[in-house]
Amino acid sequence: MRTAATEKTTGGTRGDSRAHRAPAPRESPYVHGYSDHEARRLTDQADSLAALLHAGTAYEAGSRVLEAGCGVGAQTVHLAASSPGAHITAVDISADSIEQARARLAARPHAATVHWQQADLTDLPYADASFDHLFVCFVLEHLPDPAQALADLRRVLRPGGSITVIEGDHGSAFFHPDSAHARTVIGHQVQLQAAADGDALLGRRLQPLLTAAGYEGVVVRPRTVYADATRPGLVDSFTRNTFIAMIAAVRDDALAAGLTTEAEWERGIRDLRRTAEDGGTFHYTFFKATAVKPPA
Repeated sequence: MRTAATEKTTGGTRGDSRAHRAPAPRESPYVHGYSDHEARRLTDQADSLAALLHAGTAYEAGSRVLEAGCGVGAQTVHLAASSPGAHITAVDISADSIEQARARLAARPHAATVHWQQADLTDLPYADASFDHLFVCFVLEHLPDPAQALADLRRVLRPGGSITVIEGDHGSAFFHPDSAHARTVIGHQVQLQAAADGDALLGRRLQPLLTAAGYEGVVVRPRTVYADATRPGLVDSFTRNTFIAMIAAVRDDALAAGLTTEAEWERGIRDLRRTAEDGGTFHYTFFKATAVKPPA
C-alpha cells in the first residue's frame, strides 16, 4: 500500500521536475505535539467553528485548490464538503498526519477531489501558477518566517488567484471570572510557542504579512467566538475541549522550562476551567484574511 510520503498528486503539477524529488521533508517542532488527543482537539475545533470560519469560503467546480498545511484533515473535510467539483491538493510536512487526514476524509461525505502530498511549504514541488486558490488555516503561527512562507506560496498561485488565511490570536482571549493566574498560564503557552519559532499572537499581523508578501486586495475581518451557559455546546467544544485543552497540554513543557511551579500552574488552569462552568464566559477572536496575487 502506498504511504503519504510516496504518493504524488496529479492535480497540481505542470511538468515541473521538482515534483519528483526523493527526500521527504524534515518535520519541524510543533508546539502542540502529534498525539491522538491533539488530533481530537483539532477535529473538535474545526467542527465546532466550521460555520464561523468557513462561511464565505467555497471554490468553484474545476478549480485547483492548494490547502497548505492540512494537518490531520480537520479543515480539509469542510473544504471538500463546501466545494463540489473542486480539485483540492492537501499538503503537510507530516506523513502520519496525512494518513490520519485521508482516513478522516474517507469517513465524511464530500464532493471534491482531494489529492495528498507530503511536502515542505517553503519548497513546494509544483510549477509556478499551478493553483487557482490557496487555503492556509492555523499554519503560519507555527512557522519561523511566515512572511517568507506566504511569498513562497504566492509562486504556485496563478495571477489573479485568491488566498485565504485564518489564524487565531491568544491576546484576544478574555473571560469571566477574570484571573491573573489564568492569563499567566495562557502566557506560558505563548512563550513556549515563541521558543519553538512560532507566534500565538499572529492573527493581528495578517494584513501586513500578506501585503509584505506581495498580495493585493488584502481584507482581514475578525471572526469572534463567544461562549456562555446559553451556548453549552460551544462551551464544551470550544472553551473546554479546544482552548483550555490546548493550554493544559503544555503543562509539562512549562514546568520543564522553569516558567512556573506545579502549584502556580494548577491555580491558573483551575481558574481557566472556571470560565467553562456555570456563570463563566469566554471570548476569543480569529482573523480571516483574503487577498489575490497581482495579475501578470
